[in-house]
Amino acid sequence: MPRARNLSGGAWLLADMGLNIWALSIVKAAGPDMAATQLVFLRAATGLLLMLPWIWVARHRFAQARAPGLHVLRIALSTVALTCSFHAVARLPFALFTVVNFTRPLMLIALAALFLREPATPRRWAAAVLGLGGVLLAVRPTGPSADPALLVLGLAVLAGTAAIVVTRRINDQPSLVLMTSYTAGLGIATLPLAWASWTPVPPQTWPVLLAIGLFAQAAQFCFLQAHRRAEAGILAILGYSSLILSTAVGWAVFDEVPNAAFWAGAGLIVLASWTARRPVGLGPPAPFR
Repeated sequence: MPRARNLSGGAWLLADMGLNIWALSIVKAAGPDMAATQLVFLRAATGLLLMLPWIWVARHRFAQARAPGLHVLRIALSTVALTCSFHAVARLPFALFTVVNFTRPLMLIALAALFLREPATPRRWAAAVLGLGGVLLAVRPTGPSADPALLVLGLAVLAGTAAIVVTRRINDQPSLVLMTSYTAGLGIATLPLAWASWTPVPPQTWPVLLAIGLFAQAAQFCFLQAHRRAEAGILAILGYSSLILSTAVGWAVFDEVPNAAFWAGAGLIVLASWTARRPVGLGPPAPFR
């Protein structure tokens, strides 16, 4: 029975990664010609529309909501993280975007120690230093000067990690409350900026853009199903295959071929991330969405 559940959970996780990568692929293709805030707003609006039946059926759950200030802070951080992620993925190689996101567990070590007072062992700090070295090696192929999109991606990772820390303070509330506040909050926060920078969308392009929200929301469902079925250690190992998937899509769709220096840096980041997270049996996070 455990073997069957692990296989089932692994299949759900692969579906999660595939859906998320295709959502980001649409963002990457549309991003250079469209403001990131417009794409985030469309993603949020589509996701909220898909959630409406669940919101109506389980509306009594909202009576258990609390700590509105933390919800607002989470929404603000998530808005920064997702907007910066959408901006960066449109301007960086897909594989590089993915591997930099693998540093989020390392950044979580410092933030959790500062704000959640969770102890960080010397081995975890050593892993963080190793991961930083991997990042410097992986981004070196972009040239001697820092790509502005890399700086934006760094801000996305920082804001996304901070949002995770805030979420851990309120994660005893119903999933419906957390998902609805996140999705609706993204839409409300990005609406003014999206309106100010709105790019007209041809009718034939609307289904493609709305698919961002569809794929992202479906990916979240698959992610939850995976973690309800499989052991965390199994998912941890399988989670690193997202780098293979993103590299394959980058090569096949966007003609991006990473060089040897990138792979060496990616290897250090994966090793550092695995070392830092092994005690709790968690795998690398997907790009913030």
